[in-house]
Amino acid sequence: MTYKCAIIGVSGGRANGHADAYAHIPRGQLACIATRTRANLDTFGDRWNVDTRYTDYRELFEREKPDLVHVNTPPDVRLEVMQAADAAGVGALIIEKPLAIQAEDYLAISQFAKTAKIKVAINHQLHFHPRRSRLQKLVVDGAIGDVRLIDASARMNMAYQGTHALQSIAAFHPRGEPESVFAQISGANGLQQGRKQHFAPDATMASIRYADGSSALLRCGTNGPYVLAGDERVNVHKQVTVYGTGGFVHWNMWGWETSIGGKHARGNHNYPDEDILGQAAMTEAAFDWLEDDSRIHALNLDAALLDFHILLKTYMSGLNRREETLASELQPGLIDALRRTL
Repeated sequence: MTYKCAIIGVSGGRANGHADAYAHIPRGQLACIATRTRANLDTFGDRWNVDTRYTDYRELFEREKPDLVHVNTPPDVRLEVMQAADAAGVGALIIEKPLAIQAEDYLAISQFAKTAKIKVAINHQLHFHPRRSRLQKLVVDGAIGDVRLIDASARMNMAYQGTHALQSIAAFHPRGEPESVFAQISGANGLQQGRKQHFAPDATMASIRYADGSSALLRCGTNGPYVLAGDERVNVHKQVTVYGTGGFVHWNMWGWETSIGGKHARGNHNYPDEDILGQAAMTEAAFDWLEDDSRIHALNLDAALLDFHILLKTYMSGLNRREETLASELQPGLIDALRRTL
């Protein structure tokens, strides 16, 4: 079967990565696109040979009935896109991160998830990068023993890459049950109005405690470490290191390292090559889920909501200067509170 696929929101560069991956997606065809600006729509359509074009994504949903849609709209319209796709009978969405921005968005999407029929995954393609997938399997299969500490970081702020870091923690510790967060936050430049509306503190550091006694260290923003010496590009410094009772594994955008059973190994990889294959595998996993309800996508909406809950409790902990449990009530108006405080 060939699945009919669409991209909505093609004015930015991110959509090109989705389109490029279709050379590695045998079961899917990029058949239609939508974006509000006609010139951008035609430029993208001409580049990728997509003739079916809309300036209204709702019309695309109703007329084309795609099986899968990649969603690259701003975070403040995530819910309305999900609602429209669900009502039109679209099969699945892969939504660009972040899922939301603050507690009100998160709670509204959580309510939607309780009754929605549509399958939703979040675009954390790093989970499916070939190298990281192999390292994740090593850890989940017990190669480094019991997980004790996970160190995850990114140089971009929590709205841009924080959920990438949180998803990487969950990927390497899928049976972990997060219980509480203790965090520090600083800097208000990322809270200013901008085109993308990706509001977040400039720097965040959080300790996450799990029910099994393990913990995670999360650093996002200007306090995140550089993983490629001399490279000032802010987006290329994501990394995760997992320490267990019998060794460790490390992944970053350009290399990897393991210490297992007294044997040490390390090497390099090319991020763009890994990324296109990760995008493709992420999309193929959505097709698996469409074919079989039991093959739940690793990046499914419930998992993303848990990660975003941790993000929100990180903000609350920093604002209130105390450890926050995941069971506590969410604080409304967090972004405005961050602006006032920082």
